[in-house]
Amino acid sequence: MNFELTKEQLMIRDMVREFAEKEIAPYARKLDETSSFRVESFKKMGELGLLGIPFPEEYGGSGGDTISYAIAVEEIGKACGGTGLSYAAAISLGASPIYYFGTEEQKQEWLVPMAQGKALGSFGLTEPNAGSDAGGTRTKAVLEGDEYVINGEKCWITNAGYARQVIVTAVTGEREDGKKIITSIIVPTETPGVKINCNYDKMGVRASNTCEIVLENVRVPKENVLGDEKRGFSQFLSTLDGGRISIAALSVGIAQAAYEKALQYAKEREQFGTSISKFQAIQFKLADMAMEIELARNLVYKAAWLKDNKKPFGKEAAMAKLFASEMGFRVCNQAIQIHGGYGYMKEYDVERHLRDIKLMEIGEGTSEIQRLVISRLIGC
Repeated sequence: MNFELTKEQLMIRDMVREFAEKEIAPYARKLDETSSFRVESFKKMGELGLLGIPFPEEYGGSGGDTISYAIAVEEIGKACGGTGLSYAAAISLGASPIYYFGTEEQKQEWLVPMAQGKALGSFGLTEPNAGSDAGGTRTKAVLEGDEYVINGEKCWITNAGYARQVIVTAVTGEREDGKKIITSIIVPTETPGVKINCNYDKMGVRASNTCEIVLENVRVPKENVLGDEKRGFSQFLSTLDGGRISIAALSVGIAQAAYEKALQYAKEREQFGTSISKFQAIQFKLADMAMEIELARNLVYKAAWLKDNKKPFGKEAAMAKLFASEMGFRVCNQAIQIHGGYGYMKEYDVERHLRDIKLMEIGEGTSEIQRLVISRLIGC
């Protein structure tokens, strides 16, 4: 077993880390305060090829692997959790479904601009009444001639306000067993009838764009159906498997940021005439934090390696996402504890990391859903 990163992966890590420290971290606190999405960061990411890391060069990508992509998510998330979330969503939710399920024409039309960093995409799955219960989808698409007419509402959709298109899941019929047929359809955001509102006042990841989408008699050509029109449900389950790797990597990045700040503070802060890093109570906290981050990172890399080697990775992706997100919350919480009263102040940033990490236990399937997925995959 070889636990070393390749030269290419190390180069990507160093390049993304340098970029994130210069172009993302300095703006993180302000973006959190103003709940703003920084377009400039994504333009520069596109110029560096970061938005196309896991896609082949023939589609405008960098030809990298999933491990390289996970490394990039971690480094960007370490600099700013909200920016990291939008970056992960742009690739895992906006572009990947088109790469895996799209026709050649769809890949040329929609994937290439995203991989080149010239456009962003979005994935419209969640609804007010259908979160974890995606089978409860109420958005409907009716085929009229050569067009689908879509009506419905989506909520908490990442990047929708800046996306060129949204992949929308909609009910298009009923199976013989009475269950809904769910179809994925590519909807350009400038299509008449598409209304996007980005007014959520969120607890964390405030630098990420999060929107509500209302679709009223939206007409798109049937050629915009993504993949098998009767397998939209299984397609988005597959999409979420890949997305969980990126959320796990993002959790590691946020936790790493909180841990490094706590370690540095512990070395500098003096109480009772000595650095608090000399107190066993603090040392044990930091040791646990370092251990859990390393464990989570190894889970992320294993799930990514399995995906790259075309082996089943759903269980490992769910485990990585579950452990990394809950680990991240513990680490960020302890980082505040080590800072004491200063940790409660915005100027020390660790309270932002705690607010940012909380969503990782909810998005891409809650912790409860992850445990359900894992229990099924281990044969319960």
